[in-house]
Amino acid sequence: MTDAAQRDRPDNPGKDGSGHEGSKPSMTKQGGGDPSGRGRTTIADGVVEKIAGLAARDVLGVHAMGGGLSRTFGAVRDRVPGGAKSVTRGVKAEVGEVQTALDLEIVVEYGVSITDVARAVRQNVVSSVERMTGLEVVEVNIAVSDVKLPDEAEDEPEPRLQ
Repeated sequence: MTDAAQRDRPDNPGKDGSGHEGSKPSMTKQGGGDPSGRGRTTIADGVVEKIAGLAARDVLGVHAMGGGLSRTFGAVRDRVPGGAKSVTRGVKAEVGEVQTALDLEIVVEYGVSITDVARAVRQNVVSSVERMTGLEVVEVNIAVSDVKLPDEAEDEPEPRLQ
C-alpha cells in the first residue's frame, strides 16, 4: 500500500501514516443540540401525589389528609407491622405531559381560617410540585371534609388487647 493510500484509510490514527498520536481523527458530534432535550421524562401520578401530600401537611392548620373513612383505613394499615404511613392519603393527581391537576381532601384544626389554610396549602403545593417536577400545576381543588376539635379524640382505633 502506498503512503498516500495509507493516510486516507479511516483506521489510521495519525496523519503521517506512522500510527503516532500526532493528531487524532476529528469526531463529529452526533445528534446535535442540547443533550437535555434528548429523550422523554415521564412522572407518575403517585410521585406528584407524594410531593403534594407532604407539601399540604407542612401547612399550619392542616390536621390530617383524607376523609373519615380513608383516615380510618389508613390508621389501621399504619398499625400493621411493615405498613408505612401513606403520604398520598387524601391526594389525587392527574398528570399529563406538561401539566398536572390536583384534588386534596383535608381536615383543618378548629379555630383557623379555612380560607387562609386553603390559600397556604395551594401556594405550598403549587410551589413544591412545580419546583420538583417542572410540571405546570393548573389547579389545586381543596375539599375540607372535617374540623378537628380541640377536645376530640383521634380517629385512630385503639389497638385491641387479647
